[in-house]
Amino acid sequence: MQNNDTSDDVTFEPSEESENLKDPIETVKKLKEEIKSLRKERAEYLLGWQRAQADYANLTKEASQSKAEFAKFAEERLVRELIPAMQSFQGAFSNKEAWEKVDANWRKGVEYIYSQFLTALEQGGLSLIDPKIGSAFDPLLHASVDVTPVTDKKDDHTIQVCVQKGFSLRGKVLEPAKVTVGEHKES
Repeated sequence: MQNNDTSDDVTFEPSEESENLKDPIETVKKLKEEIKSLRKERAEYLLGWQRAQADYANLTKEASQSKAEFAKFAEERLVRELIPAMQSFQGAFSNKEAWEKVDANWRKGVEYIYSQFLTALEQGGLSLIDPKIGSAFDPLLHASVDVTPVTDKKDDHTIQVCVQKGFSLRGKVLEPAKVTVGEHKES
């Protein structure tokens, strides 16, 4: 609770200026002008302080966003560098004839390493783009490497063969799946 009685806070000490002023009305008028000036100055300082607070809050927010963007960029760069290794694993697995000739225990070990590698990347936001045969070709997810003639019109612009799986990171396609697309031509 604030005490409005300011008699203890204010003391009057005569100065040369106050002694020269004979008219108390003139003294009050000057004091009111000084109070008005001080209030204006106080408002300017308060406004400056509030602006500084807002600038600091904006700077903090901007720095946080910049840090998050940098981390995201670094993460994407690392994943992009690991994609060729993932594709090498997939290439080895897709060569069934050669893969079946390798010792079964060694094969299981390599498949286990691949699954660990894939799991770690998936936990970091990586997703495998593995198109299904017969699904519609989507140029945002797939890259057509060849066209295969099809006899049935319903197979037009559908995936016929998945040549290589693709990868996306948190919904952003890093490497589209390479596919062969069916094309129906009217005879």
